[in-house]
Amino acid sequence: MTMIYDSIRTPHPPQSLGDWEAFWQQHPGRFTIPYEFTGMTLLKSWMVALAGDPQYFKGSFDEVKYKRVSDQLWAFINRNKANFWRKGETFPESLAAVHQMFANKELDFTMSNNDAEVDNKIIQGVFPGTALAYVPAYGSIRNSHYLGIPGGAQNLPGALVAINFLCSPAAQWEKMKPDVWGDGTILAIDGLPAPWPDRFTAIPGRKNAPARNTLDAKALQEPAPEYMIRLYNDFRTRVIDNNR
Repeated sequence: MTMIYDSIRTPHPPQSLGDWEAFWQQHPGRFTIPYEFTGMTLLKSWMVALAGDPQYFKGSFDEVKYKRVSDQLWAFINRNKANFWRKGETFPESLAAVHQMFANKELDFTMSNNDAEVDNKIIQGVFPGTALAYVPAYGSIRNSHYLGIPGGAQNLPGALVAINFLCSPAAQWEKMKPDVWGDGTILAIDGLPAPWPDRFTAIPGRKNAPARNTLDAKALQEPAPEYMIRLYNDFRTRVIDNNR
């Protein structure tokens, strides 16, 4: 996951939670958290930062660990949300809305679980050419998206055909083009038969997204799924409903 900013408007983006607090105080109304998957992934990164140990949430869900650090998280957000977009009294429920507000210069930051989406949005003309993606010093969650088939699927062979196509070199190559999606491939390119390695190599490189090899040192392990479920529920009760 990367944060996205305009390098002209924000030449020195926050690198720590303390930096975020200082930025919100100096630029009120210019930041928000979408109440959806990407926003909750941001909160997971903040929880790890507050825990002070990248391995703190490793393993199965731990109620004691979650309560200790999430209490700090809600306190951190609630003491700062008056400086969020619309004074933290409401939060957008889609990342697309945050992207649009960033593009309209209503917000100074947006975010993405596709580390190369910034290039895709620049090509589409949605983001300015000065937009950059980065990972703060405390790191960011790295995870994988995947394709699954429901247990009760009525057409299992058809689903398998669709998934096999989407995992094929042709589909992965198309997906990786910055003007299509810009999303990284699941394939080991060097192990593909000719001419696929050359085709993948010929795809235009990342321009405004960080180089993949620079992200490894900042990658945080995805915690157990129960943490995400709790964050969704508790963000509603501890932050959103706390406004009422």
